[in-house]
Amino acid sequence: MTGLHHSPAPRSLVHQSETPPALGTATLRLKVQGSGDVIQTLDFPGISLSEATRRAAARGLTVLAVESMSVVNANTSLSTGRYVFPLLLFSQELMALLDAGLNLTEALSTLVAKERQVDTRAVLQQILQTLQEGRNFSDVLTIHAQHFPAVYVATVRASERTGDLPQALSRYIAYQIQFEILRKKLVSAAIYPAMLLAVGGLVTLFLLGYVVPRFSVVYESSGRDLPWLSSILLSFGKWIYTYWPQALVLLGTVTAVLIWCLSRQNVRGWLLNQFLRLPLLSVQAGAFRLARFYRAVSLLLAAGIPLARALEMVSGLLSPAQQAALAKSRLAIEQGQSLSVALAANGLSTPVADSLIKVGERSGQMTQMLERTASFADEEFARWIDWASRLLEPLLMVVIGVVIGTVVVLMYLPIFELAGSLQ
Repeated sequence: MTGLHHSPAPRSLVHQSETPPALGTATLRLKVQGSGDVIQTLDFPGISLSEATRRAAARGLTVLAVESMSVVNANTSLSTGRYVFPLLLFSQELMALLDAGLNLTEALSTLVAKERQVDTRAVLQQILQTLQEGRNFSDVLTIHAQHFPAVYVATVRASERTGDLPQALSRYIAYQIQFEILRKKLVSAAIYPAMLLAVGGLVTLFLLGYVVPRFSVVYESSGRDLPWLSSILLSFGKWIYTYWPQALVLLGTVTAVLIWCLSRQNVRGWLLNQFLRLPLLSVQAGAFRLARFYRAVSLLLAAGIPLARALEMVSGLLSPAQQAALAKSRLAIEQGQSLSVALAANGLSTPVADSLIKVGERSGQMTQMLERTASFADEEFARWIDWASRLLEPLLMVVIGVVIGTVVVLMYLPIFELAGSLQ
């Protein structure tokens, strides 16, 4: 909220809406003060700020603050938080249309006309409508901050000074594509281990629920005492066979709870943070964050953003500990230290990064050197993914083999003892 005037303490707070907001409209919410020090909030959907202010003044109201909102249908996935705007695809298509000679309004109109996805079309309509009111493109994107990150908005805002929006979009696309390549490599590396775990789990369940109960019947009829571990295994398999509906319900419940937990962003984030705290993974996660940090700073510097401001904007890419170190680095830079010295002093630099950043400081090619630093780190991280996936697959096979082999051995252990007593 941006305050326009100061006011005394309010006597009451009232919320009114001029008209019900329609799907896909941009809404201005004005906080106003009327007679008797009454504070109200008024919603003006689909009009400009000047028109909303004029309407409020015509009613004898003093505007205290203004907030821009994006209003969508409550039944769409936008309101549930599950919708993700296709930012990379939007940037690629917008850049192609701008390079073809269309102006920004024409390009956005074309994207709206061709879009078939309801939520994406609604967002594009909001952007186009607000842009046609005469506002800058970067200001329009700021209204939709949930879809456009600060780095993207800053890149666009810098391009408005140079008049080269396609070049700015091209830099951001290259930045995002590098991240997507690593993300896809991680996903593909995790597919085979996940399949191994799934197949191994199904085989184990089959042995416990079908094979083990039949062995238990044979052993019970023999009247011999069973080894302790074999007795536990056979009892568990017999329970699964006898109460298989309850077992299926329990398995389904556990699966549903896990799926629900993983669908929650805060739970996923917490699990990921705990997973990345493992000794080997924590080092690689820190290196990956630094690579994104270097590339984002390079992107902002290429767009003309000052170094101190660029470091502040990309701090969210780092872990909490790295963010604290970055704050110290920013303070040192503002006090006159070089970037290479400040980052190295606070543990935000690798030997390769330190050398390349120093070269960038001497040659004046800081943007290119930061990009090379990020590329070097990305290649090293990709090699580590390949190594880890090659190591993880045989390890999982060994673990699954040990589990299945233990079940089989415990099933046949009474037979081995019987054979030994006969001898």
